[in-house]
Amino acid sequence: MEPNDDKTRLVNVLSKGTVVSHYRIIEKIGAGGMGEVYLAEDTELARRVAIKLLSEEMTLDPQWKERFRREAQAAAKLNHPNIVVIHEISEFQGRPYMVMEYLGRRSLRDEIDEKQLSIEQVVEIAIQLSEGLQAAHSAGIVHRDIKPGNVLRDDAGHYKLVDFGLAAFSGGENLTQAGSILGTIGYMSPEQVCGGEGDIGSDIFAFGVVLYEMITGEHPFRRNNQAATIHATLYDQPNPITDVRSDAPQELIEVIGKAMNKDRSNRYQQTSQLLTDLHKIKRKLERDNSGFAGISRNQPSVAVLPFTNLSTDKEQEYFCDGMAEEIISALTYVENLRVVARTSSFSFKGKDFDIREIGRRLNVETLLEGSVRKSGQHLRIIAQLVNVADGYHLWSERFDRQMDDVFAIQDEIALAIVDRLKVKLLKDEKMLLTRRYTDDQEAYHLYLKGRFFWNRRYEGGLQKGMEFFEQAVKKDAMYAPAYVGIADCYNQLAHWGYLAAKEAYPIARRATEKALSIDNSLAEAHACLGWITLWHDWNWSVAEREFRCALELNPNYAIAYEWYALYLAVMERIDEAIEEVKKAVELDPLSLVANSVLGLGYYWGRRYDEAVQQLNRTLELDADFPLAHLYLGWTYAGKQMWQEAIHTCEQFAALSHGSAISLGYLGAIYGLAGESARALGILAQLEELSKSRYVSPLYRATVYLGIGDLDQVIIHLEQARLDRESFLPVINTFPLFDPLRSDKRFRNLLRQIGL
Repeated sequence: MEPNDDKTRLVNVLSKGTVVSHYRIIEKIGAGGMGEVYLAEDTELARRVAIKLLSEEMTLDPQWKERFRREAQAAAKLNHPNIVVIHEISEFQGRPYMVMEYLGRRSLRDEIDEKQLSIEQVVEIAIQLSEGLQAAHSAGIVHRDIKPGNVLRDDAGHYKLVDFGLAAFSGGENLTQAGSILGTIGYMSPEQVCGGEGDIGSDIFAFGVVLYEMITGEHPFRRNNQAATIHATLYDQPNPITDVRSDAPQELIEVIGKAMNKDRSNRYQQTSQLLTDLHKIKRKLERDNSGFAGISRNQPSVAVLPFTNLSTDKEQEYFCDGMAEEIISALTYVENLRVVARTSSFSFKGKDFDIREIGRRLNVETLLEGSVRKSGQHLRIIAQLVNVADGYHLWSERFDRQMDDVFAIQDEIALAIVDRLKVKLLKDEKMLLTRRYTDDQEAYHLYLKGRFFWNRRYEGGLQKGMEFFEQAVKKDAMYAPAYVGIADCYNQLAHWGYLAAKEAYPIARRATEKALSIDNSLAEAHACLGWITLWHDWNWSVAEREFRCALELNPNYAIAYEWYALYLAVMERIDEAIEEVKKAVELDPLSLVANSVLGLGYYWGRRYDEAVQQLNRTLELDADFPLAHLYLGWTYAGKQMWQEAIHTCEQFAALSHGSAISLGYLGAIYGLAGESARALGILAQLEELSKSRYVSPLYRATVYLGIGDLDQVIIHLEQARLDRESFLPVINTFPLFDPLRSDKRFRNLLRQIGL
């Protein structure tokens, strides 16, 4: 048989039962200008998959074959919940094919055609798709064929982008061009229809068209024929959205208009900008619609101050702090109540402030204050809820009980606060508000001691807290929050370089998984798992899923907003990161960590002046807070203010007692400032320190970065990759590592960790 005869045979549709590798064809489910799509059975793994084969015409062209393979390989590297999963690429009888997860045949086109989507649905779908698109763009992949037919929904309700420049599913638009123009008429941007190949801006234009369709049910440019549609794309303005949807928010109309702007320079330049605006719209909808969870300044608000220890035994301080913290933790699960986080509430401990001043600083309407007197097994707890505006008591109660009643007392206080603030409790919220994780008094006290030391956040405190948490689970093996405490301690010890990541994170994972096996609704455990998957597993999609899950379970959990912001910054979604950490600051306004991380966000976004202002405000709260000095030092380095950078990093090193991380970044600043001898001296100190304790290769890498020895930087970063060092993902977007951006070895390293 002649080769051409074989190629002619390949144009025929694959029949049912045809075996492609270990995939048995069930039926053809789609076709487009670039090939056909088949439903198949994976005979090895007993699952259904979709198989796409490149068309015969394009198979004959070596450039198209290579393009198919290159794009399929690139798409296969994407790991995101809103992008179809690619299982394999190969060839069948000379035709390249790609195997992907099978999502069914229901596309966004079907949903648009069947019913009018609510504004909330439009925004939620748009956020999911733009997050998937952002992931693709961050990986250097341009879709070039965004349209409703190329968006499928899985059984879990996730909307996923399919067909990255490949075949279109049946039931969608059948106008994909196989030739010099790549895309679908009506969704291609003006520059595409004029012969351009398409870039991020073209994807954003098509995305705007899809948004317009979702909200109106109509296509903005489609006319009776392709020529007229192209003319409309180039010259016509769409009908006003308000002619069809009077309920469309003006902000959403503006987003669609900016995305579909015919002038490429006036569109969104990055998907992250589009995503930021969509999230702002969602938050506004959340405030306006009680069906959405979110932070609102109009919600009733309360701060729980640390209870005063009136016992003769000053060792009972941990118990007084723990009582208040447990009440805070319970109240955070009440969606329509804004609860100030522990860090800010406890910042007034031992200080004589007027309640009006405390209320002003914490931006709350009410305060809960109390005292505890413990004698043997007898407790006297006095609690009072105070209106900040006039100082009047809204509620007060004295409890003379035995230690065995401590859980009931906490429940009574929490329920009284909710009742007096006239917050309506949902059934699930009441259950979460009054749930208890242990009935073992000794385990409970050990847990409170663990929290007491965990909240100190220094190395010795973390280690001591970990010991108490471990003792708590020995007393009660089903004490879920204590397992989270163990994981939190190991996570922080690894992240700040006190323990090797490969040593600490597996222990943290086991503890977290144990907590979730006991109670899968524990927001703290999901946030903890998000931290592990971000900093150790480098599994970006799972990390985001877990952070979001934590925030859905507990919308008042300030730390989860802060950690999610760090994830977003690593993912190059800096504007979103800043917005998320602002939520953490709103919930925890006096938190030194949250305020420092907000400054870090500005630094990450190269907004150096804003970073300086924010970090100096943080130091006004506490001039000796180490992290604020570190982040300020980085910021001064970004502004090339070298003496200021050196001074602040030296302060960080002094306040951190010469820790490895402080030495690493101080050495980097010395080198960047031209003081190479002092930087080399830091390397010697790190070498000496490594003889007595663990020192991450990442800190040596930063010093070599400062003195410009890029070969050594790459060597130590590669070792950090092999050691799965916790801080490593930040190199993807951190300004400090900008000198390496053009280095092929650095880009390869980023690819190896999935960035």
